[in-house]
Amino acid sequence: MRILSGIQPSGKLHIGNYFGMMKQAVELQKKGEAFLFIADFHSLTTNPDAADLRERVTEVAVDFLACGLDTDKVCFFRQSDVPQVCELTWMLNNVCPVGLLQRAHSYKDKVAKGFEPNNGLFSYPVLMASDILLYQSDLVPVGKDQKQHIEITRDLAIKFNERYGDVFTVPDCFIPESVAVIPGLDGQKMSKSYNNTIPIFGKEKAIRKIVMSIVTDSKGLDDPKDPDTCNVVTLYKLFASEEQVNEMKERYRAGGYGYGHAKQALFEAMQDYFAPMRKRREELLANMDYVHEILRKGAARAGAEAEKTMDKVRKAVGIR
Repeated sequence: MRILSGIQPSGKLHIGNYFGMMKQAVELQKKGEAFLFIADFHSLTTNPDAADLRERVTEVAVDFLACGLDTDKVCFFRQSDVPQVCELTWMLNNVCPVGLLQRAHSYKDKVAKGFEPNNGLFSYPVLMASDILLYQSDLVPVGKDQKQHIEITRDLAIKFNERYGDVFTVPDCFIPESVAVIPGLDGQKMSKSYNNTIPIFGKEKAIRKIVMSIVTDSKGLDDPKDPDTCNVVTLYKLFASEEQVNEMKERYRAGGYGYGHAKQALFEAMQDYFAPMRKRREELLANMDYVHEILRKGAARAGAEAEKTMDKVRKAVGIR
């Protein structure tokens, strides 16, 4: 079974990235042949600054390796190092109905949030389909919000195969329901696009300040509170034991326990959870040649697999 995941270098990695995708990718590397890429082409739809993009690609590479990625088991590479993905995108554009893209929720959501409605943003699902189909992926771990994009990928694979023959593997998606959507500071899905994230790595004082800014209701210290509707408790569940979570819930209901207390407990649990990863990250930053070599080897392997697929595609459509 071949498993594929990708992540955009559009900002510092946050706990939504970690629990929604990174942790799943690290766990799934034990279950099949895994491909993982840094989606720098995708990030151009919302982050066109060149210097910023280069820096963030490096940060994502270091952060992923720090979080437990085993490059003996995973092909880890930069999307743009395999140019065949753009060639395949053009091929798929010619079997993709406009209506399929017009129904994409992600495009409508980003435009509503103020992003420029350009064609890159509109046709994002086609490039994503190329990422998946290029490597003949069987399984794609995604958050619940990305399920529609996998459905679009399946539609395009089926349409292409019906027109040109059996070229692509039709992939399935894997959605870990327990961590499908991680709430951000404002209660919406945690996303760099919404500026509501809590970073995995950074200075302790800065992260604590961010955690303390999580939006809650206006109930005072002595008031009983509902733990089942509080973002702080929802996030605390990711890091704390069941016993610790139940204790926090009891304190909420009893009163005399403020949101500030809960946020401090969340911050401390986060710091403990990510402590080994912070140590590994410092070691990687001191040996960047190793990081770049990992990406180079990954690109060579991914490129070889991509060329196998593109040879089939080109013959099928008549380019060769």
